[in-house]
Amino acid sequence: QVQLVESGGGLVQAGGSLRLSCVASGVIFSSYAMDWFRQAPGKEREFVAGISRSTSRTYLANSVKGRFTISRDNAKNTVFLQMNSLKPEDTAVYYCAADTRFPSSGSAYVSHWGQGTQVTISS
Repeated sequence: QVQLVESGGGLVQAGGSLRLSCVASGVIFSSYAMDWFRQAPGKEREFVAGISRSTSRTYLANSVKGRFTISRDNAKNTVFLQMNSLKPEDTAVYYCAADTRFPSSGSAYVSHWGQGTQVTISS
């Protein structure tokens, strides 16, 4: 049974930082690219960041470039999203995803999703 479990969400003030983690089980973690998506209330889910299977390549949405960093530890089956200089518009539920493509083509080639973790940024 494949599971992706996110953690690290919470409520922070604008300008603050959060680090999200996603631990995978029941899957050969290193065989997947990993992504982070987010969905704000009333909006569609959007791609945030992706990392290749080997950790050598990353890809970030324009809206988070320079503020967010994605990384992974294949030995620990974990992918991270370091979020700095947070803005109120970053408020959303953040999902990790196991992707069969890199760079991501949106959700089209995502094989597995986590349950999401809420990130709320106050102004």
